[in-house]
Amino acid sequence: MSRKYSILIFFLFLASAGIAFSQVLEDKVYSEHIQSVRLFPLGLQQDSQLDAPVVGISDSRPLMLLFDDVAFDPEQYSAKLIHCDANWEKSGLRDNDFSLSFNEYNITEYNYSINTRIPYIHYAFPVPRVTKSGNYILKVYRNRDENEVILTRRFMVYEELFTVGASVVPPTETEDRRALQQINVVVNYSRVDLSDPTTQVKVLIRQNQRWDNAKLLIKPTFLNQNAKSIRYEPFDGSSTFRAGNEFRFVDLRFIRATGVNVAEVKVEETVILASALPDKPRPGGVYSQYLDLNGQYMVYTNDRPGGNPEVESEYMYTTFYLEADPGRDIRMLGSLTGWGNSPESKMNYDPKTGRYSTSLLLKQGWYDYQYGFVSEDGYDSDPIEGSFFETENEYEVLVYYRALGSRYDQLVGYVYLHPNRRRI
Repeated sequence: MSRKYSILIFFLFLASAGIAFSQVLEDKVYSEHIQSVRLFPLGLQQDSQLDAPVVGISDSRPLMLLFDDVAFDPEQYSAKLIHCDANWEKSGLRDNDFSLSFNEYNITEYNYSINTRIPYIHYAFPVPRVTKSGNYILKVYRNRDENEVILTRRFMVYEELFTVGASVVPPTETEDRRALQQINVVVNYSRVDLSDPTTQVKVLIRQNQRWDNAKLLIKPTFLNQNAKSIRYEPFDGSSTFRAGNEFRFVDLRFIRATGVNVAEVKVEETVILASALPDKPRPGGVYSQYLDLNGQYMVYTNDRPGGNPEVESEYMYTTFYLEADPGRDIRMLGSLTGWGNSPESKMNYDPKTGRYSTSLLLKQGWYDYQYGFVSEDGYDSDPIEGSFFETENEYEVLVYYRALGSRYDQLVGYVYLHPNRRRI
């Protein structure tokens, strides 16, 4: 069987049976034919799709869910909201405690792709407003059967009950301080009477919209009950992140030409094949500044100017290569692989070429990524990517509060840190 035919069979004639929904409340795609899942606050600019799925409880901007179904015919998809606590476990709230209507919504907005080699159906769903702050899971399933889940996505709704300040500083630890970034946080709770700030307040920090290396701070370093302020400036590294390096990227906005870091594009009658330039480890050397998307991706095409990239962009079967020593478990990291959660994130070694490789079906656009070893503490990118304090990263600080006798954690403060922000 030819490679082209195998690709088409795999992506166009996937089994219709859904994958059983796990009880783990996380970002996950359960069906292989569901592609390009994004959830973000709706904005006027093209790059709004890069923003984290966080909105204020009184924000006029809705969160928008976008995804593609690689299929010929539309399905009946429904969505439901699940309220979670600070640890992303289902909270004690009932549906009618946070939902303004019956908590099951039909996804009725969809469009067919236009003249694309791999046909797909593009779905759009504005997330309904809620009445309670906190963590939420958006669950999408088929045929109104909650056991036929196709995807889940996390999002957060905050209320400005606490005043929160945060800053990126050099770490207090002297060892390896040129490769680390520390986040200091101060919380003012003057509008709330706290019985025990050390148990009722939790602070979570995440880097570049990642959950796998997020830091949950429970114990403050300084508490001033007269000023009603809490400071988190730990000396033990509990709010310290590896700074990493600027992300690698591949420009797939063209099919008739090779974009940046693309070695080859083959346009065939029923499929488009692309190969990225081989990557090499870069742990040493001097930090080099350039624009990136901090691990995210943006759907866009330059082949059809003025059109709608969501339905006119082609899907490209793209292969990535990394030249590295054999015998290591290496993953491709970034939003394009769910930060290492998708099966395609695993790099496979070919002794004939001396390279690792993996192939992904990607919609035209700009994609950021890095590589990391699998370790006991998660993914270790330093041996491949290097780490420099000067690296531009995005951080979010989320402050949760549990009132006495309450059944849920309120998200009472949110800060988005983007020092020296640089985007393409």
